[in-house]
Amino acid sequence: MQLGTRWLVGEAAPARLPAPVAVAVREVEAGLDSVDTTGWRWTLTWLEDNAVVELDDGTLIRYVDGNVVVLEPEPPQDD
Repeated sequence: MQLGTRWLVGEAAPARLPAPVAVAVREVEAGLDSVDTTGWRWTLTWLEDNAVVELDDGTLIRYVDGNVVVLEPEPPQDD
């Protein structure tokens, strides 16, 4: 069993985070330069020994079988 952790946007990712996931985190953060992310955090959890990282805005990064998948949150629907 691996314990998860949290860290602020812009801080170094945990050392145990797989390198491809850390790269994906940095890429997502680079795309947030026009957004005020003050206080936003990443949450790292482990699902069947695979890293799952979620940003406070709902962005999800999964690492399964050596592949990184980034799922961005759905934009709000206008009614």
